[in-house]
Amino acid sequence: MTQLNHKKIFIKSYGCQMNVYDSNRIKDLFEPKGYSQTSKVEDADLVVLNTCHIREKAAEKVYSDIGRIEKAFSKNKKQDYKLVVAGCVAQAEGIEIKNRAPRVDYVVGPQSYQNLPEMINKNKEFISDDFLQNEKFKSLIFKSSNIVSEFISIQEGCDKFCSFCVVPYTRGSEFSRPVKEIKDEIKQYIDNGIQEVILLGQNVNAYHGQNNNKDVDLAYLLESISEFEQIKRIRYMTSHPNDMSDSLINSHVSNEKLMPFIHLPIQSGSDNILKKMNRKHTRNKYLEIVNKLKSKRPDIAMSSDFIVGFPGETDDDFDLTMNLIEEVEFSIAYSFMFSPRPGTPAHKLEDINKNIKKARLSALQSLLKEQQKNFNMSFVGKELEVLFDRKGRNQNQYIGRSIYNQSVFITSKENLIGKILQVPIIRSTDFALEAKKQ
Repeated sequence: MTQLNHKKIFIKSYGCQMNVYDSNRIKDLFEPKGYSQTSKVEDADLVVLNTCHIREKAAEKVYSDIGRIEKAFSKNKKQDYKLVVAGCVAQAEGIEIKNRAPRVDYVVGPQSYQNLPEMINKNKEFISDDFLQNEKFKSLIFKSSNIVSEFISIQEGCDKFCSFCVVPYTRGSEFSRPVKEIKDEIKQYIDNGIQEVILLGQNVNAYHGQNNNKDVDLAYLLESISEFEQIKRIRYMTSHPNDMSDSLINSHVSNEKLMPFIHLPIQSGSDNILKKMNRKHTRNKYLEIVNKLKSKRPDIAMSSDFIVGFPGETDDDFDLTMNLIEEVEFSIAYSFMFSPRPGTPAHKLEDINKNIKKARLSALQSLLKEQQKNFNMSFVGKELEVLFDRKGRNQNQYIGRSIYNQSVFITSKENLIGKILQVPIIRSTDFALEAKKQ
């Protein structure tokens, strides 16, 4: 048996859950090569920065981190490490990365990181940025990174071309993995004791994969996955309103393993702004979907994304967004100031005053925070089903996720990791719930 040289890999993920999934797969690719993961960058032989390009600050943070990494290694007088920029910044900027950060050894896009071990072995190619979705998944290794819950990438890319978004340019066109391939991956995670799967995609509800040479939708896939006895919970994200089919809505009623929580970004409550964003749906269409979901599943929790200060946004447009938030009542939502991304149509539009954007964002986030607080408060004095997946900071503390995706912490002398329990909620914070001590 050949003895592998023991090396260490440090991986940092920026941005979305898709990047977390990709980072786990990168780790898995290098494990057979003799690499173990380290949390200390200065101890690493291989450093991978798996980047996000959605917002300007996210991209610039990468270059700042590269500088800090160089200093850390310089302090330790270690220069024989390999530095990799992966992900969407790698796809978007390519050779520019080498110009701005000469210390970078390799650049790999989100559809070609499976080539990284060979690139390092040959020590030749600098950039790998092909869009080879089919090939990528055929080449990956799937090992569970958790003992309770696991992300599964089922759909990648985007054909929507929202005017503010770089995803179609960095992740490519929409691609759905075959049902069998997804289920085979899940089987490997089940062997590790996984009880929950979170299905990922840039537009996850646009899923149209193959099963026995037939095109099937996300509702079909959800039902197929629920047949695994070991899988107790299923979630999916992120959805697009235009792909919210009746079959998927009905799944939230018929499929007991599908959690009553949905992340459905709208970005703005104004039809004027939605048109400028090229979202291809209206405010009323979004509300129609929400009302249909709530009528069929009254307890469903809604989440969303909002962009504040998009070019051309007036006070009236912003008021419409605030009114929509008040009407829907979100359990949680994510909001950002508009950040122009090079190469997108919105980059050419005249930006609005930054102080106006800041004021609107503050008002919007205050409303969203109030709604989240009220939602969490509504469970105090009630029981909630929670899947505990990790230890907390304090002694005998455990943290889990409710069916509505809230963080719930509890004190227990018994190890609760991997257990699904009905627990009494005694206290609420803005961001989490506390269950009665066991």
